[in-house]
Amino acid sequence: MCGIIGYIGDKNPVDVLIKGLKNLEYRGYDSAGIALKNEEEIQIIKSVGKISDLEEKIKNTNIISSHMGIAHTRWATHGKPNEINAHPHKVGKITLVHNGIIENAEELKRELQEKGIVFQSDTDTEVAAALIHFYYQGNMKEAIEKASKVLKGSYALGIICDDESDTLYAIRKESPLIIGVGENEHFITSDIGAILNETKKYVLLGKDEVVVLKKDEFHVYQGENEIHREILESSASEEEISKHGYEHYMMKEMMEEPVLINQMIEKYQNHMESLPDIKKYKTIHIVGCGSAYYAGMIGKNFFEEEGIKVEVEIASEYRYRNVIYDENTLVILISQSGETADTIAAMRKANENHQDTLAIVNVESSTIARECTYQVLIEANKEIAVATTKAYLLQVFVLSLLSMRGKQDEKYLEDLHQLPQQLKVLLDKTGYYKRIADQLCNQEHVFFIGRKNDYAMSLEGSLKLKEISYIHSEAYPAGELKHGTISLIEEGTIVFAIVTDDTIQDKTISNLEEVISRGAKPIYIGCNASSYEEQFIVPKVHSRLQPILVVPALQMIAYFTAQKRGCNIDQPKNLAKSVTVE
Repeated sequence: MCGIIGYIGDKNPVDVLIKGLKNLEYRGYDSAGIALKNEEEIQIIKSVGKISDLEEKIKNTNIISSHMGIAHTRWATHGKPNEINAHPHKVGKITLVHNGIIENAEELKRELQEKGIVFQSDTDTEVAAALIHFYYQGNMKEAIEKASKVLKGSYALGIICDDESDTLYAIRKESPLIIGVGENEHFITSDIGAILNETKKYVLLGKDEVVVLKKDEFHVYQGENEIHREILESSASEEEISKHGYEHYMMKEMMEEPVLINQMIEKYQNHMESLPDIKKYKTIHIVGCGSAYYAGMIGKNFFEEEGIKVEVEIASEYRYRNVIYDENTLVILISQSGETADTIAAMRKANENHQDTLAIVNVESSTIARECTYQVLIEANKEIAVATTKAYLLQVFVLSLLSMRGKQDEKYLEDLHQLPQQLKVLLDKTGYYKRIADQLCNQEHVFFIGRKNDYAMSLEGSLKLKEISYIHSEAYPAGELKHGTISLIEEGTIVFAIVTDDTIQDKTISNLEEVISRGAKPIYIGCNASSYEEQFIVPKVHSRLQPILVVPALQMIAYFTAQKRGCNIDQPKNLAKSVTVE
């Protein structure tokens, strides 16, 4: 969830680092800082708030001349978001930035305090700096390796030392970190997108590998052994991380959905056999967090219609459960980034139990993609807005394709080809979404109800609304609202009813009538016209494609509501794009 960038080379490091931090803003942050190093000194500048606040502070500071530096965007986990807790942190001769979490920080802090080290911040990061400082006796690589054997948790560190003005160090354990390779310059970063404007060449790092970078060379070590790592080249472009003229990344990414769905159709419509065969398994476990978990709930209904036993689990619970695996179980891990800490832990639990694993991810080089038995890339390109839109939709679409592998269903294929155009038409109905946003923007509480996949879609719609507009919202199975929570319904409470499944339409409508009788104001979203004053009709398509034409409408409603309320849509408070700590 934090962002790291480091640079060593002939350019002005301030320019490189600030541009990199701006490219990392999507990960979510509450403060930022840089550290610059030359032969005489290290200069640290930190600020609470936006990168623009840090830029302003730098403009008003007498910056040292240097060719090396590290920078960081922080999302607070230990200590309040303030300048003292912001990165970089310096203890003795060691200055570093940190992505992840040190699980034994408190224990180590007490031990180091007993040895006379004084701490300034409340962070686990300063503990990591203090530990390396404690072990440092003139050999940085040795000090980092000793510290890594003591530090517990998931982390990536970018490190500079007072004694070395021509060397940048890094180490990765669980949290993502890569090397960027340029001409007489090198980078470290937690995301290739941070340095695409500088280089497309990069090196993937393995767990517990220490990196020693100079401007004209780099070396990767695991213990005493130097490791050869292949230099790869990214196919991503700088253009992918621009807004393309939209006010927000979220709107740009929603508008990309028809194109991306069409690309996936073209890739798989005649090559469904290239997808993993999920029907050879007796049991499937689908594991994810947040929106990925809700996508998995839709996948569960798809797969159960094929006669497969399916369990959907929240990754942070799955990793600690005593999971009972059948002899023929597939574990599907869904994650946009492929670096979600809880989902990685769930995957490794399955791998340790010798189960087949399938990654549905957006990043081919990610940990989950690399360590799973099978991979299906959703190919959403870069998703920068913190609240997922296109990635979620493509996750659902991949689950739909997996469920239809090996089936000859003319209705499905016919609807498949109409889907991108129908989706484009739906996204263009901005007048409707703005009208609903006018009704929602002053609400304190909103409810969503539905059954089966309509309930799973309700969960995602509710999440989007509260994520970016900060309106309290809850989703319930339609038949469950009356079991207590209906007491919260009062005059004028808005209740969304999602009704796309004809087999249970009457049941959901009956539940909607129950809340209307208590004063609720209904908003009906379905495939068949209703008598309700506020209704939004979506095209009726094959049931395994229907969510593709419902959830984007819910995304747009959330977007315009947040816009109406003046919220920071791309970077909602307290949220992060890639949750790389437990």
